[in-house]
Amino acid sequence: MAEAQTIFALSSAPGRAGIAVVRVSGPAAGAVVDILAPPRPVNRIAALRRIRDPQSSEIIDEALVLWFAAPRTETGEDMVELHLHGSPAVVKAVLATLGRQPGCRLAEPGEFARRAFNNGKLDLAQVEGLADLIDAETEAQRHQALAQMRGALSDLYEGWRRDLLEASALVEAAIDFSDEGDVAGDAFERARGIVATLHAAIAAHLADGNRGEILREGFRVVLAGPPNSGKSSLLNALARREAAIVSEEAGTTRDVIEVRLDLDGLPVIVSDTAGIREPLGAIEKEGIRRTLAHAREADLVLWLSDASEPPVAPPPDVSARGGKCFLTLASKIDIPGASAAGMLAISSKTGAGLPELIQRVAGLARERIGDLHAPAITHARQRNSLQVCLRALQDFITLPASEQELRAEDLRIAVHALGRITGRVDVEDVLGEIFGRFCIGK
Repeated sequence: MAEAQTIFALSSAPGRAGIAVVRVSGPAAGAVVDILAPPRPVNRIAALRRIRDPQSSEIIDEALVLWFAAPRTETGEDMVELHLHGSPAVVKAVLATLGRQPGCRLAEPGEFARRAFNNGKLDLAQVEGLADLIDAETEAQRHQALAQMRGALSDLYEGWRRDLLEASALVEAAIDFSDEGDVAGDAFERARGIVATLHAAIAAHLADGNRGEILREGFRVVLAGPPNSGKSSLLNALARREAAIVSEEAGTTRDVIEVRLDLDGLPVIVSDTAGIREPLGAIEKEGIRRTLAHAREADLVLWLSDASEPPVAPPPDVSARGGKCFLTLASKIDIPGASAAGMLAISSKTGAGLPELIQRVAGLARERIGDLHAPAITHARQRNSLQVCLRALQDFITLPASEQELRAEDLRIAVHALGRITGRVDVEDVLGEIFGRFCIGK
């Protein structure tokens, strides 16, 4: 069986480095260290050992070796870590030697984390937090991912699940003792009280403006405006590099160009888009269509207007965005005779107004993301399961109480939906998607 095999992989980044970490997990891990780097170190204490190829007895490297005995390990299995010199040749030789050991094979992407899940070391929400922590680029992303990996979301959802199980037990009691009217009625009403409280809590949790997903993926800012309004220059100024081509020729930008920024610890994705005007050809028409599509999906649109020209009003489908943020900027304020006309004035050439703009964007992002300490939904999978749960609770509250068997089924659906988030019920269809996000060695 695949689970009986011992897996190994390079867990540190590939390439040349000071240290390279190779991990081994499975029933043969102890035998591997006994053969390659005897004697086996004391559990959880690092020891300097010579790593040898058992076939040729050739010394491959001198390394720190750590032995971790099951079940108190990351995967719940016996584990070994080899802290090698970070030479590609050393890593290649060690991996090749491990691959020749009986019962050992190279790990698949995410297989270490999957074994941790299978052995009860992590639930699915914590696994997603671990993946997000690996991908985190900003301080706020790190904070959210670490909290989720340590069980902030899992504790919240498991608490709700326990309350639902209590309500479900009360409904089942009402069904079992239907001939005793006082018992049945009291049990069902108590269940309704629990469900009403949970319904309100889950509804409020879902009505969060997608703040967790925004923090994980990035606060999206779209630069829009007529051609030659300074969008590409502003993108380059914010990125502090030549990310976009700047030209006096109108229509230079045809496709969307994105840069990722770290503003006060928050991830911000700024997109430069094609200038909006009456298109002169099919390519420019497609560029404008993409601009409008990005503007509709953005968390913030910055509409740039050349301060040396008469202001151009944004199209209605850009300025009217269902309550999402929209700011107008007067660009090229350094040109003699330029007028801001009450707008935030900026110059990408001189830097005038850019600190104020950055502060304003960071403030809007912080406002949209909200309290970093409150557990937040971070993945569409979690949101979908919570929506299924909420609909089932709504059915329980609003549909006839006399149909008690059907109301019991409503609660079973709700419990199952919550259980899918942490992996307490069958989730085989989502395991591949979740663990496939990891690289080999994690």
